[in-house]
Amino acid sequence: MKKIEAIIRKTKFEEVTKALHDINIEFFSYWDVRGNGKTHEARIYRGVAYDTSIIERTMLTLVVRDKNLEKTVKCIMEAAKTGEVGDGKIFVSEMLDSYRIRNGQRGDESLYIKGEEE
Repeated sequence: MKKIEAIIRKTKFEEVTKALHDINIEFFSYWDVRGNGKTHEARIYRGVAYDTSIIERTMLTLVVRDKNLEKTVKCIMEAAKTGEVGDGKIFVSEMLDSYRIRNGQRGDESLYIKGEEE
């Protein structure tokens, strides 16, 4: 099992979500995050444009079976890419274990519903 954390542009969230659903990755968590980097975004508030060093992005967190790692990373990279600085980052880490609280399933088995996974 691998944990994928992807920081993407907020404007790419819907595209990434659709792309993940298209490859049958249907569950993930996400939240809005802020960061600080080389990219500056121009913002408009009440008709006044200003520049900020705070970058707003969306972070996705997924835990996938090993066999789904490459296709999931590739999917996020393709859907989130604009080719401009600030497209985001993807981090992959090893997961030790997982449990489905409802029925106590553990490990790989807890990450999919039998009959719905290839």
